[in-house]
Amino acid sequence: MKNALIRVAASLPVMSLLVMLPALAFYSPTSALAAPAQLAGRNSKEENTRLLTGKVLDASDNPLANAVVYLTNTHTRSVKTYIVGPDGSYRFPALQPSIDYEVYAQYNNRKSHTKTVSQFDNRTQVYISLKIDIKADRQ
Repeated sequence: MKNALIRVAASLPVMSLLVMLPALAFYSPTSALAAPAQLAGRNSKEENTRLLTGKVLDASDNPLANAVVYLTNTHTRSVKTYIVGPDGSYRFPALQPSIDYEVYAQYNNRKSHTKTVSQFDNRTQVYISLKIDIKADRQ
């Protein structure tokens, strides 16, 4: 491509060359290749998000199937929910890294402590276990 630019420049008048010189001076082969890589199916919005995963467990670290996990966006106060499977795991993808989130779980009218996913935590993948004491108040 640089040779093509030089051939075009050679056929132009001197005034046109003076206008093109800054473009020729900053040409690099890597800049020509950067655009196709960005267009090859990558979504920049997906690259700038984070993933929250974890498990809902009882006091003995057993998974609590069918527990409900609540995720609150502290900026908009919108809430997303996730019903965990037999292994107790949950997953919230595509969270904005510039926003704090609060997460807690509920099972049979019992609630875990609320945990925070902070905007100042720069991890792209965050794992949080949520424990619920299902034996509390039983005698």
